[in-house]
Amino acid sequence: MPNPSFRPTVNACVTVLILLLGNADARAELGGTMPNEADPAVAGASPQTLLNGALRMRTLTDAGNTTLNEYASSTGQIIAYTWQGPTMPDLRALLGKYVDSYRAGAAALTAGGNLHTSRVVRPDVIVESGGPMRGYAGRAWLPAALPPGITSNDFR
Repeated sequence: MPNPSFRPTVNACVTVLILLLGNADARAELGGTMPNEADPAVAGASPQTLLNGALRMRTLTDAGNTTLNEYASSTGQIIAYTWQGPTMPDLRALLGKYVDSYRAGAAALTAGGNLHTSRVVRPDVIVESGGPMRGYAGRAWLPAALPPGITSNDFR
């Protein structure tokens, strides 16, 4: 005989799981394509136009409550991310096909480097990350994909 008090708990867990998975899928990756319109499943994910249309930006919050700004060129190609929050974002998901290049660059950093900050510069991707626990901040971008007149300083 099924336990009637068990069913609401299972339903609640399934609902939370669906919401978390939906939020994870709402974000693309560097080099991917930003949707043209707001995603109704993601609060605050409506793209804004910046710098006279040279960039589009949308703000997302990941499962760890870290705020992510996703930047795309006018063609929709995602060229950068910035983040700030209590947890590190999933760099593997954000960097996509550039994650191996990032890892190779990170492995080449000297052992005497700073434990709280890092800057990995590769020809195809640049990643800056740092901060104390519960105060992480960083950015990642594709240097070759920056539109004319746009610099890394435009990603905040």
